[in-house]
Amino acid sequence: MAEPVEEPSNRPSDPWGRIKNLKSKRNGSNTWQVVAGSAVLGLVVATGAVLAAGPWDNGQRKAERQLAAAADHTGGAHHGRRLPGAPEPAPSAPAVLGALDPVTRSAPQDPASLRTALAPLIAAPELGTRVAASVVDTATGKQLYGRGAATPMTPASTVKIATAAAALSALGPDHRIATTVRLSEDHRTLTLVGGGDPTLTPAALKSLAASAARAVEKADATGVRLTYDTSRYTGPERHPIGKNPNLAPVTALMVDEGRLDDTDRGPATRSEDPAGDAARAFADRLKKAGVQVTGAPREARAPGKARTVATHHSAPLAALVERTLTNSDNDIAEALARQTAIAKGESADFAGARRAVTTELEKLQVPTAGARLADGSGLDREGRVTPALLTTLLARAADPERPGLRPVLTGLPVAGFTGTLSTRYQDGTGTTGATGLIRAKTGTLSGVNALSGTVVDPQGRLLAFAFLAAGSTAPEAAEAALDALAAALTGPGG
Repeated sequence: MAEPVEEPSNRPSDPWGRIKNLKSKRNGSNTWQVVAGSAVLGLVVATGAVLAAGPWDNGQRKAERQLAAAADHTGGAHHGRRLPGAPEPAPSAPAVLGALDPVTRSAPQDPASLRTALAPLIAAPELGTRVAASVVDTATGKQLYGRGAATPMTPASTVKIATAAAALSALGPDHRIATTVRLSEDHRTLTLVGGGDPTLTPAALKSLAASAARAVEKADATGVRLTYDTSRYTGPERHPIGKNPNLAPVTALMVDEGRLDDTDRGPATRSEDPAGDAARAFADRLKKAGVQVTGAPREARAPGKARTVATHHSAPLAALVERTLTNSDNDIAEALARQTAIAKGESADFAGARRAVTTELEKLQVPTAGARLADGSGLDREGRVTPALLTTLLARAADPERPGLRPVLTGLPVAGFTGTLSTRYQDGTGTTGATGLIRAKTGTLSGVNALSGTVVDPQGRLLAFAFLAAGSTAPEAAEAALDALAAALTGPGG
C-alpha cells in the first residue's frame, strides 16, 4: 500500500537561492557553512511557522520569506521604536538556536563515531530482513557511513527524489506545462489539447473556456464541435499496479488528478476516463460562456492548421517538484517522468520515461549501476535504486553551482511539521530532539520502508542520508526505526 500524503503547495520555494551568487570554495568551508547554517536556521524557525503562515508564497516558503524580510530587528535590545512614557521592553528569550562555533563547524568528521552511533540502530529487527544505507557529507561528497550502499533495493516513494532531479535537470525549474485550446481553420471545431498537467483545475478550465468563447465570437462561428487531444502521451495509461486509489490513469489531460471527491491529497476514488471527464467539464464551461457546442466531445487530434486561442500554464516545475516530494504525489511524479521523456526525445510512456530519467541521472554523474527506474512514483515494486544513488543526488541538489536542483531539497518534508513527516518524530510528551532538523522523503510499500534526505550534524555540516529496508512485517515499527537512524545523525539526544 502507498503512504499517506499531505496538502499540496502551489508555488516554489528557494530559500537557498542566495547561494547561487556565492563562489564555490571546494578546498574551503565558507560556502558549505552557509548551506549548513542556513539549513539549521531555516528549518527550526521556518518550519515552526509554516502551518500558520501557509506553505509557499512568491517563490519562497512564507515563513522563510518573512524571516529574511525582517531587517528591522525587534528582538533582544532592538524592539523597534518605543513611544514616550511607555514601559521598557521585556528582554527577549535566549536564541532557540545559537550560532555555530567556527572551530566546531570546521572540525573534521569522525566516521568511526558515526558507525558506533548507527550500528545498534541499523541492526533493529523492526527494519526487516535487509537494510542498506549511505551517509554522505554533501560538501565533500565523501561517504561517512555505508552498509550495502551500492546494493539495489526497492525504493518505494524515495524514487521521487530521482524523478524530481531528472525533471529539473532536463527542463529547468521555471518550465511550465501548457494546456491549450485550438480553433480549426474553418472555425467549426475547438480542440482541448492536454499537455500533461495533472494539476489542471476547474478554475483553469473556466478561464480557458472564456478565452475560447471570445475567439469563437470574433470568428462569427454559430456553433462548434468539441474534441480533445491526449496524443502528447503514448503507451498504456494504466500503471503496472493496475487500478489503484493512489494514482489515476496517466493521461495528458485531466482535472484535479482525476479525483472524484473534494480531496487534493492521498488515496481517492479516481475517474476511469480523466481526459473524457475533463473535456465534458470544458464543454459545460463553453456553454456557460455562450458557445453553442454541437454533440458530445470526442477524442481527436487538433487539425493541422488550427490556431491556439487559449493557453493555461501550470505552476513552475520547481513548485510541482516541491508538491510531489512534500506530499508524495504519485500523479505529479508520473507526469514529471513523462515530461522528462518528452524533453529527452523519448516516447512519453513508462518505458520512455525510464530511459529518459536514467539518461539524465547519468548526465548528473550519479551512480546508476543496478538501478531500474521502473516508474516515476515508486509504486512499481520492480523499481530498484541504491542508497548511494539517492545520497549522490541529494549532494548534487546541495551544490551551490546547481541552483536549479534546489527544489529537491526544499520540497523534502520537515520532521514533525510538513508532508509525510508531519506526524513523525513526535512522542507522547511532545517532540523529539530531531523535530525540525531533518528533511526527508519517505517510502512505504508492503514490506518496504525507506527514508532519504538531509540533516545538519553537530559539526554544522549538511549530510545526505538514505536508509532502505525490506522484509518488515510491522510498518509503524519500521518507520520508527528509520526515524531513529536519521535522528542519530543530529548528534546525542537527537
